[in-house]
Parts: sequence; C-alpha cells; structure tokens
Amino acid sequence: MAEVLVYVDHVDGAVRKPTLELLTLARRIGEPVAVHLGPGADTAAATLAEHGAVKVLTADAPEFADYLVAPKVDALQAAYEAVSPAAVLLPSSTEGKEIGARLAVRIGSGIITDAVDLEAGDEGPVATQSVFAASYTTKSRITKGTPVITVKPNSAAPEAAPAAGTVEQLTVTVADASKGTKVVSRTPRESTGRPDLTEAAIVVSGGRGVNGAENFPVIEALADSLGAAVGASRAAVDAGWYPHTNQVGQTGKSVSPQLYIAAGISGAIQHRAGMQTSKTIVAINKDAEAPIFDLVDYGVVGDLFEVVPALTDEVKARKG
Repeated sequence: MAEVLVYVDHVDGAVRKPTLELLTLARRIGEPVAVHLGPGADTAAATLAEHGAVKVLTADAPEFADYLVAPKVDALQAAYEAVSPAAVLLPSSTEGKEIGARLAVRIGSGIITDAVDLEAGDEGPVATQSVFAASYTTKSRITKGTPVITVKPNSAAPEAAPAAGTVEQLTVTVADASKGTKVVSRTPRESTGRPDLTEAAIVVSGGRGVNGAENFPVIEALADSLGAAVGASRAAVDAGWYPHTNQVGQTGKSVSPQLYIAAGISGAIQHRAGMQTSKTIVAINKDAEAPIFDLVDYGVVGDLFEVVPALTDEVKARKG
C-alpha cells in the first residue's frame, strides 16, 4: 500500500489532536508516515504509532525554531523525496497551509486547503470542502503531481489503530534561502485555560446581542461549563467587547466544532463563513427573524441573558 506523509503538529512532542485526525484520514488512502520536526520525537512516537503511523521520520535542528516556516518546508521536502508518498496531509492551521503551499510549489503539485473530509478515489484522494461561505459542498482531487491537502480540525474523530511506528532519522539540509526571516523574540500568550478556538470540540460565541464587554462573562460561564472555547462575532470584536483573536468568521478564524452555540448573533454572511461547517449548530436570539435560524439544528427564540445562564446552570447540575 502507498505511503502517506502526515505532518505532525506538536508542542515539544505533545501531539495535538488535529494530527491524530490526519492519521485517521490517512489510513483511508494508504499507510501513514508521520514527519516529526523539532524536539520531543521520543515522546511523540508512541502516540503516533498508537494512531496508525507505520513509520515516524524525525529531524531536529535549531533552524526549525529560529526561522519562519521555510526550514520546515526543506524538511518536509526531504521526507517527500525519501518516501515518494501518495499524498501529503497537513493541518489547516496558518502554519500548515503555508508549509503545504510552499511544498506544493517546490514539487510541482496541486494543493487543496481546508478539506473537511477525505476518501480514496480511483485516480487519487478525493477531498470534500465547504466553499462560498459553506453555501456549497465540493469534492475535488489533485490532477497534477502528488496531492498536498490541508484538513480542518474536527473533520474526523481520532481512532486508535496501533502500528509499528518505526522511528527513522530524516536527513535535512536547510538551504540558505530558507533563512531569510529570523525569529528575534517570542512572547507566550496568557493562557485562559480554555481549548484553542480552532481545535475545540465545542465553541460558544457571543455577538452584538451580548451588548457589552461587561456581559461576556455570561458567554464564558457557559463555555467553561462545557469545556468549550469562546468565540465572538465581528460586531462584538469591532465594538471592542472581545479580542480579535477570538473572532469567528471570514475575517477571523474558521471553526468546525462538533457543537457551535451562537448567542446574540444575527448570522451575517461574514460570520456564517467561519462556522457553518460545525456539526451541530445551536442559536439563541430573541429575534425570531434572525438569519442564523436558517442554518441551525436547534434554535431558541429568547433573551440570551435568561437562556444562557439557565443553560449553564443545567449543564452544571447534570455534571454534578
């Protein structure tokens, strides 16, 4: 069976959930070969093998941390030349898409970004995408070169499938041209303790109806009771009620959680573009004519300041 390269997203060897989803999808089209760059390969290898990696290619070099993504592209290209894979899969993060695009240019291949599903086809992997603000679902495949595909988080449930996970050292030569932009400092973002917005299984978002920054704790309380991330509409962000880093939408972050709860959000096309691929959508809005009710699975017509606290209390009560 053909091998499929899977780029490993990790923090010092702690493999992030989107990579486990990629390994699950990769098994549909071949044998996953994980590419782990940076420190922590020994820690990561066991997790990668548990989720189906038949082989783990590892490389660590200071250039991976000292420069922007180009040295990682060098490494992934080295893995590509060593394996001659049937496809290359990466997470649809900002970094993943930039690495994928640069790799595709180098190897003369096509690229599909933001896939939400993947299946084997007679002429290569077929990717499903939600396009034009999720108004259409398309299926497409790469017609030139080796398919390079980035996949949105939460597109598949990670499934364990123990494999050999043989660790092999990958020889990487970082080109001088890949050192054009050096990282001169890093400042860690203060942690809220909540999951990352783009990877969260549940997202609770507030919009214009929240009516002020001082009221967002109502949204946060529901999110915390569910172990969810907090999002915000552009209207709420533009008003300064919540940070731009939490904006969901066409000009913010695209999310695809298992459950998306929109409170006080009208459902403008800009917002819909960032959340419409969510598996289950719940809206709470006192305006029964709000456009968001056109796309929800469950809608509650009511005042969010009554509905959301009641929902939070019920979740806490059921959790005991």
